[in-house]
Amino acid sequence: MSDEATRAVADGEPGRGAASGPPEGAAFDPTTPVPDTGDGGREMIQLLTPEGQRIPNTDYDRYLADLTGDDLRGFYRDLVLIRRLDAEGWSLQRQGELGLWPSLLGQEAAQIGSGRALRPHDYAFPTYREHGVAYVRGVDPIGPLSLWRGVSQGGWDPHDHNFHLYTVVIGAQALHATGYAMGVAKDGHVGTGDPERDTAVIVYFGDGASSQGDVNEAFVYAASFNAPLVFFCQNNQWAISEPVTRQTRIPLYQRARGFGFPGVRVDGNDVLACYAVTKHFLDEARSGNGPLFIEAFTYRMGAHTTADDPTKYRISAEVERWKHRDPILRYKSYLAHQGLADRDFFASVDAEADAFAADLRGRCLALPDPSGAAMWDHVYEEQHPVMAAERAAYLDYVESFESDGRTVAAAGEGR
Repeated sequence: MSDEATRAVADGEPGRGAASGPPEGAAFDPTTPVPDTGDGGREMIQLLTPEGQRIPNTDYDRYLADLTGDDLRGFYRDLVLIRRLDAEGWSLQRQGELGLWPSLLGQEAAQIGSGRALRPHDYAFPTYREHGVAYVRGVDPIGPLSLWRGVSQGGWDPHDHNFHLYTVVIGAQALHATGYAMGVAKDGHVGTGDPERDTAVIVYFGDGASSQGDVNEAFVYAASFNAPLVFFCQNNQWAISEPVTRQTRIPLYQRARGFGFPGVRVDGNDVLACYAVTKHFLDEARSGNGPLFIEAFTYRMGAHTTADDPTKYRISAEVERWKHRDPILRYKSYLAHQGLADRDFFASVDAEADAFAADLRGRCLALPDPSGAAMWDHVYEEQHPVMAAERAAYLDYVESFESDGRTVAAAGEGR
């Protein structure tokens, strides 16, 4: 997108990201919410229709120009494997093998598209359901499973993949990402013109988190210090049981304008649009034009987590309507109509997904139980007297028990 186009997005120019609302100069009634059409509105950037037809876009087509047939087919493979990972996580929890599982069903395109737009030296800060972003960043899927199985305190080394640990505290990762991005700028890794050096940071959060104080404070700091940061909001329409219409009277992406930086809405079920828009915004951030805001307009097809029952607060007709916008079926149709993939390719991906799921399940069930004392091992990088005292007290407590005539101190040190 040109500099003029980017400024137009920030200024709300019609056709460049403006939302429907009162005409210029008209009185605005703050008691009247902006109508929600449920389809993203005319301001939403879309490169594929729900039927898989390509929509030309003069601003974003250039970000797809270098993609090869293998790249495009790779997007489909990513989408299918991640949905299968999600289904396996859900099943494992229902069978008592995981304590909890936060599903990404319906949000695959937003995660794969944005994740594939990152360069290796960029850094991502997730919430707790970015399994797709983790996968494309090279995190072994057993990592998230080990976390929700309770056998790991993180699951991976963030520095190995430039992908931070999951954050369960809603919105806290926005401040972490802002601080990291400010550090990137202070280290001189922004706006040098060297693609191997210039770095962008992306942070993921949901529509519900956008109402949290931490996220809004991150907006303030990021804008004040021109942080090379992309805020990526997956608007899946529901903050657990509360609809997004109860949180805001305007499209979420327009909140960025109040903090002084550009925002756009992209079709979150369109993997090509998510890739192109994120790629452009990351380029802007690396060039020193951050921060920026992307609202991926998508839908949470399943429950918030396995502890949730969405039938208590939303109607099935709404879910059925969104099934027709399924990101995988849309993209499959596109590949087939463009002659980029055939039945044999789709069948091979399905077979790969079956093997992927079976391997993942086997490795998950084989994970060793951790020792009780392990919970203190990585609280601080170095030894800490309080942690040492708490660990010693725990071991003394365990040793005070007897089972079958023997002490169970071993339980404190693992099996």
